[in-house]
Amino acid sequence: MKKAFDIFVDSGANIPQELLKSRDIGMISYHMTVNGEERICCEEGVPFEETAKQFYADMRAGAEVKTSLLNAQTFHDVLLPSLEEGRDVLLFTISSGISATNKQAQEAGKALEAEFPGRKVYVLDSANASMGEGLLALKAADLRDLGESAEACARWVEKNAYRLNSYLTVGDLKYLKRTGRISATLAIAGTILNIKPVLRADGGQNAKIVFYGKERGRKKALMALAQAFKERAIDAQAQTVAICHGDCEEDANYLAGLLREMGVGDIIIEYYDLCTGSHVGPGTVALFFFGKDRRGNLAAAEAEKKPRGKVVTDKI
Repeated sequence: MKKAFDIFVDSGANIPQELLKSRDIGMISYHMTVNGEERICCEEGVPFEETAKQFYADMRAGAEVKTSLLNAQTFHDVLLPSLEEGRDVLLFTISSGISATNKQAQEAGKALEAEFPGRKVYVLDSANASMGEGLLALKAADLRDLGESAEACARWVEKNAYRLNSYLTVGDLKYLKRTGRISATLAIAGTILNIKPVLRADGGQNAKIVFYGKERGRKKALMALAQAFKERAIDAQAQTVAICHGDCEEDANYLAGLLREMGVGDIIIEYYDLCTGSHVGPGTVALFFFGKDRRGNLAAAEAEKKPRGKVVTDKI
């Protein structure tokens, strides 16, 4: 069946390679440098598991890692063929509160719409990271397969992005310290006391990852993720849930077991995206699911009352 429009994500969406292919979603990979060596975060033809295992092993060995945003020219070049062939585009990016990549994508979208006046490029801020972005893109692919238009899919994402909940815990506080999310004193004290933070995506306009709580020990932190799911998930048994991990598959499977005890049947388990993974480090376990609106009932209602113009905006 001929596609009405194309869907693209940045590699931060963390969608497993086989799903990208089967759902016909294009992926634009970030690049990084590890000890000065440039690498592609997710390279076509190379199993992501191999890339991720090497990356997290390098981090554990103390490698210096640097990541960079995707620029407007990169987006332009990748999306151009779709518009040339007469198709509109839905482009998902990592939250604008985490990276300026969304701003670059907005610039590319405007340039392409100017080149192709009859076509539309809907640049969608996922207000999330990792499979928080990925599950939204997969839902858009579901809607496309049901015959929905690109505009209808974009509106659905606008309305539901903050219903995608994400919670995570990390294996070592030093990576949060390195990126300035916690102080050196707190990192040292937390390590000595075996404190494991629990973080979440917040409900801000430019969503960020913020502290949610702390637990004494790894198992309790994983149980806290499951508890957040229990308290916030909607239609828990009917949805696809994602767990991503920084080379700690055993812990990811433990969390999956807790969710299955709650009746969850469809769980995606994948290595954590390398771009944001460089900030949270090996040992990270993250959980993504649809649930209560992160903005809260009143804020969500007010947001939905606001008039909506084009999806592509200048707001960053």
